[in-house]
Amino acid sequence: MKRINIKALCISATASNQGKTILTTALLYHYKKSVRPFKIGPDFIDPLFHEKVCDTKSVNLDTCIMNKNQVKWMFNKYSNKNISILEGVMGFYDGMDKGSSAYDVSKLLDIPTVVILDASGSYTTLSAIIKGLKEYREGNTVKAVVFNHVSSQMHFELIRKQVEKDFDDIVILGWIKSKLDSLDSIHLGLDLGDNDKEKLEEISKEVLTNIDLKKLENIASSNYETNDIYPFEKIEKYNKHIAVVNDDNFAFLYHDNLEFLNEHFSKVTIVNSIKDEIIPNDCDIVFICGGYIETQKAYDKFKNSNNFKNSLVNHAKTKAVYGECAGLILLGRKVDDKEMLNLLSLDFELTNRPNRLGYYDNDLGITGHAFHYTKIITDVKGEYTLYKKKNEYEIYAAFKKEKVFGTYLHTMFRNNFSKIKIYFNL
Repeated sequence: MKRINIKALCISATASNQGKTILTTALLYHYKKSVRPFKIGPDFIDPLFHEKVCDTKSVNLDTCIMNKNQVKWMFNKYSNKNISILEGVMGFYDGMDKGSSAYDVSKLLDIPTVVILDASGSYTTLSAIIKGLKEYREGNTVKAVVFNHVSSQMHFELIRKQVEKDFDDIVILGWIKSKLDSLDSIHLGLDLGDNDKEKLEEISKEVLTNIDLKKLENIASSNYETNDIYPFEKIEKYNKHIAVVNDDNFAFLYHDNLEFLNEHFSKVTIVNSIKDEIIPNDCDIVFICGGYIETQKAYDKFKNSNNFKNSLVNHAKTKAVYGECAGLILLGRKVDDKEMLNLLSLDFELTNRPNRLGYYDNDLGITGHAFHYTKIITDVKGEYTLYKKKNEYEIYAAFKKEKVFGTYLHTMFRNNFSKIKIYFNL
């Protein structure tokens, strides 16, 4: 182990919808020439948005799916830019029951945390919230605050005076005014279109107008302990060609999973189903990522991609297919009245509420994440179940027919591949 000086920040809050995304967005755009975005937890949406903002792949850091040494190694591997910015999940301490909160990850990596606090209709009470955040658990890395939804400079001065009076170890970085003009016509989410991209500079400037970036960069300096020892099982190099179906429908692909495949397979080809690209004839394995295929909007994007569909069906006659979530659905017969590929004897129904949400374990001893609005309406026995507690009954969530396999569970390959490689026909 050795310590090196890096610049890294965790952006957190007291809850969701408090301003983490808007502050993270502004910082990623401002530092876009040399920033590595990270997302704490298993979420796919925020990393996709991070990449659209700064044109750099975002990496998930998850201390529930991976152990502590593995997460340290992941951070060390991908912190190859001038600054690393980690976006937290929910509130700062939320997820502690799974060991995967922003508190857990920032403490593990010894990364300073900037907490963004909603100041609307408040000033003195914000000091009480900061006190609670600082004292709830030892070893937290809360070092600075930004106040969101501030009505005026006078409002900010009320807050600043109180916080400076109460704390000598919290840096006040600044404030974001209420009702930013640049946000009136943009939705911060997955569908960041080209026209909206043009507004990112305006958004970043407005958000950061009253934030002291020099103070922020000073806070970001961290004496980080590197982890050079590879804390995963060594996996052999396969002389195999794997195709990865990855596009706007099948967009849920952990960046490190793709890196892992590139490291351990002789050839990796990305296939876009929406563009009607075909599975290469010399391909040995197909991996279909998760995403959205069950909604009408998503289905319409690829329903006429017959070359893609036919090539995948032909591949599956003799070769391996592995599908996650949307990939599982594509392998089934239909979702409501939407026809799929009929490679697995499964029918799905789209519901208006999540059927699974959160971390799950499976019968192979793999921890992963599931989040889906579909449910299987076919009475068929599968390969394994998913459960939140050991021995808790759950319906089947993984299915196999000859060399075709699909599961609702998203997981990380680097620490689980020896358990799932059988479903890659390896």
